[in-house]
Amino acid sequence: MSDHGSNGGAHSEHVVPISTYLGVFFALMIGTAITTWVAYIDLGPFNTVVALVIAFIKMTLVVLFFMHVKYATGLTRIVIIAGFFWLAIMITLTGADEFTRHWEMLPQGWTSATQTILPFFSRLF
Repeated sequence: MSDHGSNGGAHSEHVVPISTYLGVFFALMIGTAITTWVAYIDLGPFNTVVALVIAFIKMTLVVLFFMHVKYATGLTRIVIIAGFFWLAIMITLTGADEFTRHWEMLPQGWTSATQTILPFFSRLF
């Protein structure tokens, strides 16, 4: 026997009005338009920063309203926070790797590698 209709269970669903969904949808459309507009403006190194800030805001709207995390229980919120914590760890480690490498400004390319490798192989064959 199903217990969906009674309030005795621990799970209760939250009904979100259509106006909320429409408001979030229009906010996402405005965010997309702003992202496209900013892509054509030269902000130098801040183009990526602005695009990521807009993407983060849009992602937050989707997670909170379309995935119903705003109305979720504590355990769901802990799982979401743990996911973002793991993402922060991965971004930090990737950034640490990227920023501590010493890249060559003018790489030699394959010509210097072939000059080193070809004499080795010519002695073998």
